[in-house]
Amino acid sequence: MKNRIIIFAPYPRDEAPSQRFRFEQYLELIEKDGYEIVYAAFLSKKEWSLLYKEGYFFQKIMGVWKSFFRRWMTLFKLKKSDIIFVHREMAHVGPPIFEWIVAKIMRRKYIYDFDDAIWLPNFSLANSKIQGLKMYWKVKYCIKWAHTVTAGNNFLADYARQFNGNVNIIPTTIDLENYHNLLTDYSHSPIVIGWTGTHTTMRYLDEIIPVLQELEKKYDFIFQVISNQAPKFDLKSLRFVKWNKETEIKDLASIQIGVMPLTEDKWSEGKCGFKALQYMALGIPVVISPVGVNTKIVQDGENGYLVTNPEEWKQRLIALLEDKNLRERIGEAGRKTILDDYSVTANYKKYIDAIEGLK
Repeated sequence: MKNRIIIFAPYPRDEAPSQRFRFEQYLELIEKDGYEIVYAAFLSKKEWSLLYKEGYFFQKIMGVWKSFFRRWMTLFKLKKSDIIFVHREMAHVGPPIFEWIVAKIMRRKYIYDFDDAIWLPNFSLANSKIQGLKMYWKVKYCIKWAHTVTAGNNFLADYARQFNGNVNIIPTTIDLENYHNLLTDYSHSPIVIGWTGTHTTMRYLDEIIPVLQELEKKYDFIFQVISNQAPKFDLKSLRFVKWNKETEIKDLASIQIGVMPLTEDKWSEGKCGFKALQYMALGIPVVISPVGVNTKIVQDGENGYLVTNPEEWKQRLIALLEDKNLRERIGEAGRKTILDDYSVTANYKKYIDAIEGLK
């Protein structure tokens, strides 16, 4: 009989980046190793589609009630042999009631996995009225009651170690074989400087818009934003590409220089550098802020650039705009970093070890 792994996650499979690139890309490999996977999302696809839309208050409330009912049903169907894996939380809102039942009433071990500073308030305007229901304080209890914790970087692991002595770091990773398997064209003209992310993080680009406006006066380039909503920047070079899961990698590979500005705060320190990892996986040279795990991923001048002020942004972008060989050298070094340290193949055993530790 196969060992069964029950995955408790907030969102439906193949929908949320935090799940797709955190653990979902390992599931096929885990199944090949003899495990049965049961995916128990808190929200259905219909409920997920409404979550970040303004309005639909009644539908959202009804959806949450349905989600709680499904979670109860799944919980009471657990077998004694099941391996329990929890990503972020067992319920998208409310206190950690399900984690408490699993750990304290059912006396079951579980793996707790997280990839952001989710103990800090962070919410969209569409859900600002009900953000108190998130109960961010529950994260420390989810960690405390877990048998094993897998965190995305050192900052997150240090937080978790305050409450649990069994903490392992597993970075957010890239599948170079089946997904991020294209390379940028270093000779493309005009050169594309690019950024990808949701509209909620687009505010970080405010730091570099004046730099791009200045560069437009001398250089011919495209500034491409891949997102779920169109930006409103005053840029002649701006090109908006609506994010589409089916064309995501092709759209990313059209970029020749990837940017990732961030502000220095606790939330940013908890991020796992995913934008940089995506760019680098496709051989795209990166120019990024030295915040959090970014300083571990990138060695300045070797596999990317770390910049701290507008003048440094300007000089690094100019250097890459003017020199194809430099773009190629930095891009190839970045891809090697992903292959060696941040690929699925390089980190798969860490997940298997965590799973084996619960048997």
